[in-house]
This record gives sequence, C-alpha cells and structure tokens, in this order.
Amino acid sequence: MEQDRQDFPDRTERGERGPRRRRQERIGDTAPPDGGGGPTGGPTRLMSRTTPSPKPSPPPLTYLPFGARPLRRLPQLLVGLGLYGFSLSVMVRASLGVSPWSVLYEGLERHTSLSFGTISAVLGVLVLLLWIPLKQRPTFGTVANIVVLAYSADLGLLLLPQHLGLPARVGLLAGGVLLNGLSVAVYVGARFGPGPRDGLMTGASAVTGRSLRLVRTLIEVAVLVVGLLLGGSVGAGTVLYALAVGPVTQFFLPWFVCRSAAERGGDRRPAA
Repeated sequence: MEQDRQDFPDRTERGERGPRRRRQERIGDTAPPDGGGGPTGGPTRLMSRTTPSPKPSPPPLTYLPFGARPLRRLPQLLVGLGLYGFSLSVMVRASLGVSPWSVLYEGLERHTSLSFGTISAVLGVLVLLLWIPLKQRPTFGTVANIVVLAYSADLGLLLLPQHLGLPARVGLLAGGVLLNGLSVAVYVGARFGPGPRDGLMTGASAVTGRSLRLVRTLIEVAVLVVGLLLGGSVGAGTVLYALAVGPVTQFFLPWFVCRSAAERGGDRRPAA
C-alpha cells in the first residue's frame, strides 16, 4: 500500500504530461509569426514566405503620336466621342437633372448676357489654361472633342423622343450615366489627347498620383456646387452623374487603353 501511494503521484503526473504536451504543441502550431512558432517552426516559415501581391500599375494615358496604330485608335476615338455626345442628349431627354458642367453653364447664364453655348466655349478656353501647370497640350483629340460632340449631341436630341413617362426617363438617366462613363474610357483610352475637361482630369491624376475615379469625382462635385450657388438647376440625375461617372470610367478604362509596340512588348497581359 505504501508503494502504491508512492507510485500514484508518478502515474498522475505522467497522465497529465500527455494532455499538457498536446496543448503546448497545438499552441506552438498556431503561434503568430512574430519570432515565435511551434517546436518545428512550421507556421513561422510558411508566413515568412508570404509576401503581399504588388499593386497593379495604372494604365498608360500619355499621348501617342498620330501614326501609332491609327487604324485602331482613330475609329476608337470617333466612336467614343460620338457615344459621349449621344449620352449627353440621353440625359437631357431624361429631364431628371443634367451633368454638373451644364448646371454651371445655366448658373453663369443667369448672371451674364452670354448664351449657353458661348459660356460653354469660354469655359472650355479657361479650362485649357489650367492645362499649363499640369503640362498638358492640346492635340488632335482636343479638336475632335469639340466637333464630334456637337454633332452627336444634336443628332441624339433629334432621334430621342420628348415628354416620356417617368419609368422611361429613369431608364434613360441610368443608361446615359453608364454610357457617358463608358464613352470617356473609350476615347481617352485611344490616347489622341483628351478634351478640355478630361485633360484636366488626366493631368491632375498624373500630377497628384490619385486615381482617375477620385479626381473625376472631385472635379464634378466642385463644378456642381459652384453651379448650384450661381442658380443652376439641379436634379437627382445631376447628383447621380457627379458620383457615378468617375467610378464607371475607372472600371472600363483598362479594357480600352491602346498601348504602343514598346508597351506591349514589356507587358505579358493581352494588349488593348
């Protein structure tokens, strides 16, 4: 009996070692990779090999010479500008609020004797002056922007009916905003040089290092606020356009950016 009593603590201690050892092994297996780890150091070695994936670089938006892939880029430019002008007419026919720049034109029209179109041209010149500190220069795409937009917007207003019901107008508004963001990605991606307002967007994005989505949204919101303070008309569509066109453009842009031969040679991804 005396021997049994002496052996009992030993058996109890041995019985407790097994669960304690297993608990220590489980703790070691789940130890954070901060210099610790399990007995074998397995988790620590696995975590040390894991590195964060690099952030994808933004697509190139600098100007390409006219002779670089013109058969691909020139139709893309004209189609994009045509769709852009048509998208403006779609939002006008929706009658639920125009783009922030149009709100600004209306506001200035209330305080000057200039017409809506003249104000648009004057502001276009003033925006071009803002290109100077951003190191932007007018190009073929800048001139095409003015001409093609005028004709495509007028054509859209002739084709689209007026005085539609509310469900149709809501559909036109949503489609117009989506088409507008898509068309900006198409013609900016052709890299013939942006129009006055989009040149401000791409130039500010390049100088600040901020995304096109953020820069575009900030510009549209700022223009909207100034136009509203001057008395321009604002609707639900105006707010939707100001907040949505930047993200839509950012989403579609990588699909339509044309790359030069040198850029395609250094990029293993399928070239646009």
